Amino acid sequence: MIGGESGQGLAEYALILALVAIVAVSALLFLGGGIDSILSVVGSSL
Repeated sequence: MIGGESGQGLAEYALILALVAIVAVSALLFLGGGIDSILSVVGSSL
């Protein structure tokens, strides 16, 4: 059944995309303070 396999592949891509989004948000939350200070230094030097 090609239709079922296509739907399964789409679901797998959606799960991978959700996992990447969760990792990205987690990284931004943990590194948010460090990134903010770096951007402040760069902004003030300009």
